[in-house]
Amino acid sequence: MSLLDYVMIAIRVAFSAFVPLCFIAVCVWMERRGAGFFQDRAGPNRANIYGFRAAGLVQNLADAAKLIFKEDMVSGHIKHKFYFILAPIIVFFTSLVSFAVVPFADTLVLGGKSYIMQGIPIDIGILWFFAFAGFAVYGIILAGWSSTNKYGILGGLRSAAQVISYEIPMALAIISLLVVYGTVDLNEMAQFQGGLLFGFIPMWGVILQPVGVIIFIIAAFAETNRTPFDLAEGESEIVAGFHVEYSAMKFAVFFMGEYVAMFASSAIIITLYFGGYQIPWFSTDVLINYAKPVALLLMILLPIIMYYFTGWIKRSNVSHYPRENDPRVFEANVYIKCFWALVVVVEVLLLTLLFCESGGSMAHIFVTLLQVCTFLTKVTMMIFVYIWVRWTLPRFRYDLLQKLGWQTLLPLALLNILVTSALVVVFS
Repeated sequence: MSLLDYVMIAIRVAFSAFVPLCFIAVCVWMERRGAGFFQDRAGPNRANIYGFRAAGLVQNLADAAKLIFKEDMVSGHIKHKFYFILAPIIVFFTSLVSFAVVPFADTLVLGGKSYIMQGIPIDIGILWFFAFAGFAVYGIILAGWSSTNKYGILGGLRSAAQVISYEIPMALAIISLLVVYGTVDLNEMAQFQGGLLFGFIPMWGVILQPVGVIIFIIAAFAETNRTPFDLAEGESEIVAGFHVEYSAMKFAVFFMGEYVAMFASSAIIITLYFGGYQIPWFSTDVLINYAKPVALLLMILLPIIMYYFTGWIKRSNVSHYPRENDPRVFEANVYIKCFWALVVVVEVLLLTLLFCESGGSMAHIFVTLLQVCTFLTKVTMMIFVYIWVRWTLPRFRYDLLQKLGWQTLLPLALLNILVTSALVVVFS
């Protein structure tokens, strides 16, 4: 193996490992800012470092410091301490590993070699996701059982019943999608969605499977224990559920696992149904062939977008009452200078591309970076949907949750398989 091979392996693994971890902070920030927006109140805007609030991101550092230095208590009545400590690790690890097979860009070709942009480049991607996503429930069950607490046990049992109820319609929704795609390889699914239906409609899964995407997203909410399906930790009924005995960092690891699972499930949803890394009407081959015009267009649009974005920052970062030497204005000016410096760097890189060989290695790298940005943008938008639903809908009653899974989603998923199969046979 050459040095380039080792570098590409390191980049793939680093992306699959560190990007979900970095998105924990982004998800927590979006959760709080979103909650403040939907409830018509201010979100986190007080914690700061020398006056810099970073729009509330500094609050995450305060939370981390609090949880790290908080007393880590293990009650004396807990007999199975090994499993008690192992439970949050299982939840976090399975959530992180489930993302490893999601492609974040199309296959990169450098020097005649092809590099698949996945942390673990295997062709059983969706099966890998199901295996690890389902395995996470063992961590929740272990947490409840090892706590030797009746509320913890109830939370674990409810979670197990919920996962079983919603994994079945989720798997059936995937079966109807596999009938269309004809593969279980996530990278091939994303490449399939780069085509056009009738010459002008993107062949995204949401277009080909409108019923399946609804079933899958509802089941994904249940799998990640997000409101309105967070019955495993229903605070109003079972006092925080399976993690009632946890504190400090063990408590935090559960929630870190939940946000990583939310990121991974969002990545799976957009890969299966919303084109993955594909840009509508711009397949990988088109982008490579027209890399220079696309770069020139970005050079024109980027300063315009940044002009309005920095203007919004300047208007939003002003105290609500007159203040001499307003610290928020100073903070906004620093951010604006940093963003414009970033724009200058990007503009120089795009200008360099214009002088490179058409269709060469620089064009392939440019297209890969563009697809990575597209992928992360779509994932962020899907995460916002998770947050939107949480702060809009109330929690389901437990019997209604089970009724929805078994009496509504399951028959609908079976009917969707039948209709999809018939249409594929007719139009094949």
